[in-house]
Amino acid sequence: MSDFFLVRDDGFHPDDGAEAPVLSPDTDPAGLDAYLGLELVAVDFPSFTDGRGFTLARLLREKGYRGRLRAVGSLIADQYAMARRVGFDEVRIPAALAARQPQEQWLYRADWQDWDHRSRLAG
Repeated sequence: MSDFFLVRDDGFHPDDGAEAPVLSPDTDPAGLDAYLGLELVAVDFPSFTDGRGFTLARLLREKGYRGRLRAVGSLIADQYAMARRVGFDEVRIPAALAARQPQEQWLYRADWQDWDHRSRLAG
């Protein structure tokens, strides 16, 4: 059994072992241009309460990053929809978390495109 899984909109996948630079949450946004041509970039979440990685992902996408964007570290299923909305393609989770939060919990949040909080505020 793999030590990690990749979570995508269609469920759990074995970790592909792809190497990527891992941006820490305190990465200076001014330096993000250096990553725009890479195929895979990972952003670390040292704690599920640290949301700075969401901002980095959004900024990378706004700057034109077209590659695969992976969240790594301490994200939980409840944060999956937010991760997808800001531009992450996948979340890498340890097998221990997958055992505590099975695939069904992550799939429940895979409807991230169908839920638009801004349209709810307009009403």
